[in-house]
Amino acid sequence: MNYFKQILRFAKPYRIYALLNIISNIFYALFGTLAMVSLFPMLNVLFGKTEKLREKPEWTGLLDIREYSEAYLNYYVTTKADQGNDDVLIFMVILVVSMFFLKNIFGYLAMYFITFLRNGSLKDIRNELYKKTVELPLSYFSEKRKGDTMARISTDVLEIQHSFLSILELIVREPLSILFAITAMLLISPKLTLFVFIFIPVSGFLISLIGKRLKKHSDKVQKEQGFFLSIVEETLGGLKVVKGFNAEKIFGKKFQDSTSRFYKYSNALLNRQNLASPTSEFLGITTISVLLWYGGQMVLVEKSLEPSLFLIYMGLAYQILTPAKAISKASYGVKRGNSAAERVLEILNTTSPLKDKPDAIEKNDFNNDITLENISFKYEDEYVLNDFFLKVPKGSSVALVGQSGSGKSTIANLVTRFYDVNKGSIKIDGTDIKDLKKESLRGLMGLVTQDSILFNDTIKNNLLVGNENATDEEIIDALKVANAWEFVKDLSKGLDTNIGDSGSKLSGGQKQRLSIARAVLKNPPIMILDEATSALDTESERLVQSALENMMKNRTSIVIAHRLSTIQNSDLIVVMQKGKIVEQGRHDELIAKNGVYQKLVNMQSLD
Repeated sequence: MNYFKQILRFAKPYRIYALLNIISNIFYALFGTLAMVSLFPMLNVLFGKTEKLREKPEWTGLLDIREYSEAYLNYYVTTKADQGNDDVLIFMVILVVSMFFLKNIFGYLAMYFITFLRNGSLKDIRNELYKKTVELPLSYFSEKRKGDTMARISTDVLEIQHSFLSILELIVREPLSILFAITAMLLISPKLTLFVFIFIPVSGFLISLIGKRLKKHSDKVQKEQGFFLSIVEETLGGLKVVKGFNAEKIFGKKFQDSTSRFYKYSNALLNRQNLASPTSEFLGITTISVLLWYGGQMVLVEKSLEPSLFLIYMGLAYQILTPAKAISKASYGVKRGNSAAERVLEILNTTSPLKDKPDAIEKNDFNNDITLENISFKYEDEYVLNDFFLKVPKGSSVALVGQSGSGKSTIANLVTRFYDVNKGSIKIDGTDIKDLKKESLRGLMGLVTQDSILFNDTIKNNLLVGNENATDEEIIDALKVANAWEFVKDLSKGLDTNIGDSGSKLSGGQKQRLSIARAVLKNPPIMILDEATSALDTESERLVQSALENMMKNRTSIVIAHRLSTIQNSDLIVVMQKGKIVEQGRHDELIAKNGVYQKLVNMQSLD
């Protein structure tokens, strides 16, 4: 129920539809009962049981409502019968048809209004899930499967709609249908109604026994769905490797094993869930049978109940079965929804360690320097940076070099605040970046990574990620700075050319130049280049390096370099080893030292 309360907040903006649904359901339940009761005078007329009553009865209070209603109907039918039997029957038929018509009209209106509430809540849950997913730090997803997150946004949210939000519909209509029917049944025969009061708690108890393990089964189904969606995502992402290593069978087996488990868990879940309807129906029919036997005694032996009233009573008793079955199914839905809600709320309730402080500062300019003051950082147990100090003055180009694992890329992740330092601080113009709003911090920076992260969209829309208000002329200027216009202008649709999934229609060099153009279009004062040329061939590297030099003019740059030939003109080269600075200086100074940097240069010249 705690999960239900948390999910219910998404229904609040649509409470007007909930109110209209409740009003419609009240009338639906009322007219549903009146539709059955309205058959009573018609049956009396058909069986010739109508008592001739020519004086209008007097109202004596709620306690005598049954006697008053019966007397008034007899009076009305007697008055109409004096005008001819045809008029009586026509009136009765119109009365019955009208009651059923009104019942169905309000039933439709109830479903009409609840549709806006359910789909609106579904939309808002998905939007908040996506927003939260994007807000959470990279560390949150380092051990998570993408497919599992996708399953939570798609199927788990849908399960919440089918379970929790369906209950909003049942919570009024079905109990009211039962309440109105039982009220009418009590008025007809309190004795007979005792059996119904025995049936409802007994059936509820038996159904709850069946549904106890539903949440466990449902949780397994949803987790397994996330697992095989992850396999699909990984297979599509690494299709070249899968095909190149003839690994189709390996991944096929992993997928089939997962779907087999999904098949097994789904069967266990649905078979248990499917017990609800036949169980409640069997218990209902058992009660109806007892009512038929006992009521038959009252009609035929004791003569204490009229046949027409008994028929109406049995109709009302049977009418209780449908809402009772719906309530039993809803109880199963809650148990299934609990599991889905738990998975969805796990993301929504996660507090980001990188959340902006309440008094975070907006910073829109860069004036002096970036300072990494004795920072230490670890991803898990071992520190990858130890007491690291570096100052990057405005307008300078600082290159970080070293072997893999020395902590170069970690610097880029920390300066952009994808992660927070464990010790020390990173300051921009003397202000700790933890005191800045993340949006304004990253607004000061442009990022070009080793992997060209492009989206399945047009060239224009990929660049507009850097500046969504840029004009076509500004986009073309950025492409020219990045040496990319030379190939973009020759494409069939130019800027409107779709580049495919992750830019699959372009070469590595072309993708990287588009990434540079995107950073140029953003026009930030600080540029972070994380091994931007390491994955390129020599010709592409020359073009990209030229583009990078164009971009870095009059900007502060932190360059993480794999190929040392690309950073020889840097103002400062920092040589890193196991998270510490072992050498620093300009290219010529470091060569003259004949130390670690010289060894790295010699190793690359031999390659």
